[in-house]
Amino acid sequence: MNISKKTALTFLMAVTLGASSASAFAEAAVDGSSAVIAATITHLEKAIVEVNNSDFSAARLHLKAARSSSDQIKGHDDVVKPANASLIQGQILSNSGEVKKSSDELNKALSLYKTL
Repeated sequence: MNISKKTALTFLMAVTLGASSASAFAEAAVDGSSAVIAATITHLEKAIVEVNNSDFSAARLHLKAARSSSDQIKGHDDVVKPANASLIQGQILSNSGEVKKSSDELNKALSLYKTL
């Protein structure tokens, strides 16, 4: 009788511990994803300001940082793929000196990232 009680208690503790650790990992993933999205939005906003000021070297640094942080965004592929495409297009236009077109593409990417 004692062995069956100990076995049942051990099994119950293992199930409880497993369930609580799984929810902790899911919560950490959500928090990490929102931090990456926030970093992407911040770099993108700074890049837009620099492009509008025609400071393309500073914009290039922020666009590289925005692209590297956007690659870490998990899920939401229906929004992330078009946002990344607009970000890349804006970066290409920025490198060629197209202020208005680059700003338009980057603003489109920014609005898509903000929906996340």
